[in-house]
Amino acid sequence: MKLAAILLCAVTAGQSLAQVRKPATAAPAAPAAPAPAAAAPVATPATGPAVKPAAGGFVPPASSAGKTIDSIAVVVNDDVITRNEIEARTRSVEARMKASNAPIPDAADLQRQVVEAMIVERAQQQLAKEMGIKTDDQQLDRAIARIAEQQKMTLPELRAQMEKEGMPFATFREEIRNEISLQRLREHEVDAKITISDAEVDTYLAAEKAANADKVEVNISQILVRIPENATPEQTAARKARADELMRQLRTGADFGKMAATYSDAPDALKGGEVGWRDPNRLPPLFAGELAKLSPGQVTPVIRSATGFHVLKLVDKRAAAAAPAADAVVQQQTHARHILLKVTPTMTAAEAKHKLADFKERLDNKTAKFEDLARTMSNDGTASKGGDLGWLAPGDSVPEFETAMNALKPGEISNPVETPFGWHLIEVLERKSDDATKERERNMARNVIRERKMQEAMEDWARQVRDRAYVEFREEK
Repeated sequence: MKLAAILLCAVTAGQSLAQVRKPATAAPAAPAAPAPAAAAPVATPATGPAVKPAAGGFVPPASSAGKTIDSIAVVVNDDVITRNEIEARTRSVEARMKASNAPIPDAADLQRQVVEAMIVERAQQQLAKEMGIKTDDQQLDRAIARIAEQQKMTLPELRAQMEKEGMPFATFREEIRNEISLQRLREHEVDAKITISDAEVDTYLAAEKAANADKVEVNISQILVRIPENATPEQTAARKARADELMRQLRTGADFGKMAATYSDAPDALKGGEVGWRDPNRLPPLFAGELAKLSPGQVTPVIRSATGFHVLKLVDKRAAAAAPAADAVVQQQTHARHILLKVTPTMTAAEAKHKLADFKERLDNKTAKFEDLARTMSNDGTASKGGDLGWLAPGDSVPEFETAMNALKPGEISNPVETPFGWHLIEVLERKSDDATKERERNMARNVIRERKMQEAMEDWARQVRDRAYVEFREEK
């Protein structure tokens, strides 16, 4: 297994950290992957001086390999990126690109891309810090355990594999810690702000239904004049002439099935060239494009492929069989509400937990009402609704929240529960078992729409963070 595969799973671990009602998230970039952007102009604060880097951006040193003395290469707001950090990241990225057989740019271009990615990452890390978003060791350990599980490894085996492929495990841990924190930042800044209306879902489902109604299947036959492996130009020309002669005879009324059985080099020749019913989307695009121009009974021109020369006949076409109806899905749903206290620079995790424990005692003693506390104290968008989350299906909430919620009976209130988004009190109001087929269909549509919106929104947000950052490139002395 390659290091690149492990790191891909590492990013997936970060994706599982979603909000209580978990939105679909777009796959984030690998922790150290270079951003697809050329060296950008230096962004400076409105009140600061514009700093012009040499040659428009970071210039890698001509011979920095082997140096032990570090120096500052880039200043990003109140943080710095050193030359040793850049060189280490560049080596790591290059190793991953080689492992995945990706084309590698020239050394200078690769390093510029790495520097730009590090600037964006550093600016986002600073924003996460300002917002009090951090990943503690317990959360990190759970994420790395999931990575090991996905790779079917034990933790010692994962550690050994990482170090065998050139990455110290401590470095790996910090990359994952940073990625989880950045993922939570993106969820807060981007995911939570994407809205999808019922009208959008209805439009999407109607379009899908119309597209399915237009799908067809084609019944085809073929004649193949095969080109021998390592054929000479003369052999290829002779085969083309043979295909052209077959085409001439078909146009003058020859029977396709007989011509196929007599001259075709395809395995189906003795069946008169009959291929049978096929979905055009599963045919080579060149074949599907030519068949789309035909009416039943017509034949294509001679088509050249890597195998040889083909003539296809559209025997018939029909509407594609409707997809089988989805089996009814009966699932337990839970109507719940919560009070969320987020960890911020002004409220520690211990203080949030202690405050919720006090709320729990007041609720148990009937000296406070859940909805009143939620409205005045909860730190999320459900506060105005008394903390009401509505009906939650399995998978709608993060694992820590769902596990605690499932352990409650209707009317029970949990002890303080920690999730990646803070500390919660959870109350289960009621439960039901329901046919969730239609709801599942709408949720799938909602996820597709969210993913379509996500990429553009994420790119726009990342650009804004980068543009707001003060960036100064330092020349090597």
